Amino acid sequence: MSDYELFIGNKNYSSWSFRPWIALRHKDIPFRETLVPFDFENGNPEFAAFSPSRKVPVLKDGTLTVWDSLAILEYVADCFPDKGLWPKDKAKRAWARSISAEMHSGFTALRSECSMNMQRPVAAKAVSDAVKGEVNRIVTVWKECLASSGGPFLFGDFTIADAMYAPVVSRFETYQLSNDPVVSKYSEAMKATEAWKVWEEAALKETWVVDSE
Repeated sequence: MSDYELFIGNKNYSSWSFRPWIALRHKDIPFRETLVPFDFENGNPEFAAFSPSRKVPVLKDGTLTVWDSLAILEYVADCFPDKGLWPKDKAKRAWARSISAEMHSGFTALRSECSMNMQRPVAAKAVSDAVKGEVNRIVTVWKECLASSGGPFLFGDFTIADAMYAPVVSRFETYQLSNDPVVSKYSEAMKATEAWKVWEEAALKETWVVDSE
C-alpha cells in the first residue's frame, strides 16, 4: 500500500497537477489529495511549506518528497511496475518517454497563449504561427502513436504519455485548435475515462478566478 499525498493546484487551471492526478486515479493507485489554490500572482506563499520548488504538484510518500509532474510519474511507475504506466516493450517505452519528455520541455507557445481553463466557453481563438506549428506537431505525434497502437490511447492502454498530453486535450477543445478526426477520436477516449470526468466536474465547480483570455 502506498502512503501517497498529492499536493495540487486549482483543477480548472493547473495542467501540471492534472498529469499525475489523472494517472494515479485512472490506474487505481490510492492517494490523498491536498488542493492548495494558486490565487496569487506568483502562485501561493503556502507552497513553500511542502514544495522545494514552491510549485505544484508535489507527491509525499511518507518522509519522501517528489516534485515535478514527470518525476512524480516516473517514481510511481517504479513503485507500481504492474500498473502499466509505461509500455512493456522496450522500444515503445522509449518512444513513450520521448514524447512525454517533448511535452514536458516544449510547446511553450501553446502554454503561453492557450492556458488550460475548463470553465472558459468553447470558442476559437486567434493564435500565432508558433502555436499552429505546435498544434500540428502534437497532431502528428497522436497520429503516429495511434496508428501504431490501434488506440484507444497512445500506446494502446493508458500510460504516462497519455497523462502528459491530457491537458492538451482540454486546450484543443476549449480553443478549437484542430478539427482533425484523430484529435476528436483521441479526445473522446480521454474524456470518457472516469478520472477525467471526476477532475472536470470538480474544476467546473471552483470559484477561484485567474485572469486569462
